[in-house]
Amino acid sequence: MRHSHILKLLLTGALALPMLAGPASANPIVLFDLNSGKVLQHQDAFSRWYPASLSKLMTAYVTFRAIAAGEVQLDSPIKVTKHSAGEPPSKMGFKPGSVMRLDNALKMMLVKSANDIAMAVGENIGGSQAGFAIRMNAEAARLGMTGTHFVNPNGLFSPDQYTTARDLALLVIAIRKEFPQYAPWFSIEGLAVGKKAIPNYNLLIGRYPGADGMKTGFVCPSGFNMIGSATRNGRTLVAVVLGEKSAVSRAETTARLLDQGFAMSDPNWLTVAAMPSYGDTMSPNDMHDEICRKKAPQEQSEAAPPVVAKGADVPKSPYQKKLDHVPTLVAVGLGGATGPAPKAMLDQGGQDYADVPLPSWRPDVPAPKGSEPAVVGSATAVQGDQPVKVAN
Repeated sequence: MRHSHILKLLLTGALALPMLAGPASANPIVLFDLNSGKVLQHQDAFSRWYPASLSKLMTAYVTFRAIAAGEVQLDSPIKVTKHSAGEPPSKMGFKPGSVMRLDNALKMMLVKSANDIAMAVGENIGGSQAGFAIRMNAEAARLGMTGTHFVNPNGLFSPDQYTTARDLALLVIAIRKEFPQYAPWFSIEGLAVGKKAIPNYNLLIGRYPGADGMKTGFVCPSGFNMIGSATRNGRTLVAVVLGEKSAVSRAETTARLLDQGFAMSDPNWLTVAAMPSYGDTMSPNDMHDEICRKKAPQEQSEAAPPVVAKGADVPKSPYQKKLDHVPTLVAVGLGGATGPAPKAMLDQGGQDYADVPLPSWRPDVPAPKGSEPAVVGSATAVQGDQPVKVAN
């Protein structure tokens, strides 16, 4: 018993060194190397936090697993229900009964962070919101996300939906290593929906050198969350940042962590999976009054534009500036769903598919049709075989 206690102290000490090099703020962070899983920096990594739209990464992961298990295909129909259409912004606003391809739905969910589409995906894949949440929690448990619990697929606030920075790091590793064919979806610069162009809420995409993912999130109790990844010279680093006070500050903090990480060699410290738990692991944060007490309801959404610094003496953040190039847009929209209906929508027996053994795509196997984003220019996108005019 005594030796076990000493070993735990040594392991905790090994992690304390990189923690001291972290930012001075009190919000949770984890910076790690994707390929090795080694932790470069961390702070409050096991503190419970409301994930907001970072929940959509688990929604995507459950869906990727369902595709691999044969429950659904990329061209399968996702139908907007009355319930999903009623979800608050950020949203696409499609009417109940609207149908889209699954791959288009996932791109809208990940880039636009559309709450209505995330709910529609969950209801179609899981049979219901509750059914999909069961699958989300089953996957979280299987991945070792011990401080996480889900009740909905889009991350809208619930006191029963929480996670930790360390758990989110485990989820990122699973997504990127098990399903590399979908990696391009996390670095899409923007979407073209008819004549409308929708930029990615991830302000690092197209601005930070090598940025290639992954997701942002915001609800008042969580503050501004972000998981940012970047690849340089074959090395991919990921920063999990929770509880920032603006869309710009979360981008700046994430970029600063990535800069520090690329300046470091791969450490000889523990991996994300081997991190020993520390700190307050039970009391969820609540930043509502600090973040949103003086904001109008329409400003309490990720759909609100980032706050721009005012005053001649205040330098403008690079993440407040427009892209220095014409953004590449991916065309999405309704229709084109010619594949089979999701199995959960046909199965009335309530079967749980979360524990089905799944194959992994081999590197020598081509990515499935529809998994690569359609690359489009500044003024024209391609939806199927038809060109679509895009407003810049």
